[in-house]
Amino acid sequence: MTPALEGLTVVVTRPARQAGPFVAMLRDAGADAILLPAIEIEPIELDAASRAALVPDDFDWTVYTSANAVEWSLPQLPRPARTRVAAIGRATARALDEQGIRVDAVPQGASDSEGLLALGPFADLRGQSILIVKGAGGRTLLRDELARRGAELVLCEVYRRRPAAADPAALAALRSASGRTRLIVAVTSGEVLGALLDAAPDAHLPRLRDAALLVPGERVAASARNLGWRGPLIVAPSAEDGAMFAALAKHSGCESDSGGA
Repeated sequence: MTPALEGLTVVVTRPARQAGPFVAMLRDAGADAILLPAIEIEPIELDAASRAALVPDDFDWTVYTSANAVEWSLPQLPRPARTRVAAIGRATARALDEQGIRVDAVPQGASDSEGLLALGPFADLRGQSILIVKGAGGRTLLRDELARRGAELVLCEVYRRRPAAADPAALAALRSASGRTRLIVAVTSGEVLGALLDAAPDAHLPRLRDAALLVPGERVAASARNLGWRGPLIVAPSAEDGAMFAALAKHSGCESDSGGA
C-alpha cells in the first residue's frame, strides 16, 4: 500500500523540543519533513515573592493555557491539589495527566480560549478567584472575558516565545523544496507564521507564500491571509499533532482523488 503522504514535503515549524511526534507521524506516512523551528521557548524564572504569591491552591481555579505552561510552572510552583484545574485543550490536559494532576475542565471541541469559555463552569464566575498560568504576551481574550464574568484574576507568566535562529541547512532544504507543487508548510499560530516569514523573506523564497499552509482553526487561517499568504489553506480543528496530521492526510487524499488538481 502506498503511504498516505508519499510525495509531500512538509515544513514543521514547531519548537524543536516539541516537533518529534509530528515529524515521526509524517515520516511514517511517507512524507519528507523539514524541521525549521520558527520560535523557541524560554522559561521565565519566578522570584521568591512571586512563588509565594502564586500558590494554585489559594485559588478556586487554576487554568493552564498550554503544555509549556505546565512544564515550566511545575518546577517553580506548588503542585495543585485542592484547586479545580482547567486545561485550554487536550494536549495541555495530557501534560497535566502525565504529572498526576486531575483536570476538572477541558474543551471537547476547539482547543482555545473560546472553547474553554464555552464550558458551563465558566459561565458565571462572581466571587471566584482564578490563577492563569501562561506564556508572556499572547491573546487577552481569556483574561478579559473571565474578568468580565466576575472572576478575580491573577496571571502567572512562566515562559516566553522568541524567534528561533534559522538553521542554514533547513533554509537551504526549504529553498530547494519551494518550487515543488506538493510543499506544505505547517504552523500552529499566526505568531509562528510571522516568525517563519521573517526568517524566510520573499527576497530569498519568493514562492513560499504560494505553498499550501496547514493551520489550526479559522482564526489562524485569517491571520495567514492578513500576512499575505497566497496558497491554499488546510484548516485543522486544533493544533494537536493528531488533528493536524488528520487534516493533512484528508487534504492529500482529496488531491489524489481529484488527480492532483
